[in-house]
Amino acid sequence: MVLETLNPMHYNITSLVPETMPVATVPILILMCFLFLIWNHEETSSIPGPGYCMGIGPLISHGRFLWMGVGNACNYYNKTYGEFVRVWIGGEETFIISK
Repeated sequence: MVLETLNPMHYNITSLVPETMPVATVPILILMCFLFLIWNHEETSSIPGPGYCMGIGPLISHGRFLWMGVGNACNYYNKTYGEFVRVWIGGEETFIISK
């Protein structure tokens, strides 16, 4: 009886892992999603322009300036958002003022 309780094969640890894994991972995944949302949260600006959207907005804005050129991209943003626009060029927030 004593030898049976001391036998490591008596306690099969692999049978416990699949049962406890979903219970442990769900709160961790929820916490990670919450922290990700807080980390990517940015105050909404009253200045019109393309959204930040987890860093995708600046990449699209910068790519548009590289692809279309400064003049055409400025004209595009002015037609789309008005005469005072916030965009990102080279990862920095840039304001386009035109009339």
